[in-house]
Amino acid sequence: MQGYIININRARDEDLIVTILSQNRKYTTYRFYGARHSTINLGYKIDFELQHSYKSNIAQLRNILHLGVKWNIDRDKMYLWQQFIKLFFKHLRDIEEIDQFYFDLLEKSYSLWDKQSSKRVAVEAYVELLSHEGRLHKNFICFECEKKITEEVSLLRAFLPAHKECIYTHAFKTLHVEELFNNQSTLFFGDDDIEKLWQIVCEGF
Repeated sequence: MQGYIININRARDEDLIVTILSQNRKYTTYRFYGARHSTINLGYKIDFELQHSYKSNIAQLRNILHLGVKWNIDRDKMYLWQQFIKLFFKHLRDIEEIDQFYFDLLEKSYSLWDKQSSKRVAVEAYVELLSHEGRLHKNFICFECEKKITEEVSLLRAFLPAHKECIYTHAFKTLHVEELFNNQSTLFFGDDDIEKLWQIVCEGF
């Protein structure tokens, strides 16, 4: 089967606890250290097998094949990918049976990561996730004063909208945010705005 490594923890010696997000499930697996094992890393897409044992309730991770792409050796892009994928682990921490949407969203982002600005891909994926979960506030009502937002809108974690005057943070043009929310498109944002949106994404899903 295939999946994305969304977390790695050290166990005893050089053994690892590896969390993998597959199409419809999150697996917590045990990987024994050994010279013959292939290298794994956070964010890798892998093909793998699981070996179950009556001695443990954690399956062993076996026969790993890294399904790599060219940008995996690009240090900057890989670092951003690892930051992005960590957010999935935190968001899905307490869930085992996973809606296929999350795997498909990673697949889509993985394929676009080097074709577009990585941060733009992440921002658009973030909006898609919020929309899928019914948490995207498209009515542009300020969460602080509960009044309509018109020309400029500030965004907090989960892209919660507010007046700039209510929360004293950077504001975006409302028309640009509407395009982002309605069409998952960052087309009208400059690089400075994308950087600010990325920082909001990094606060968590």
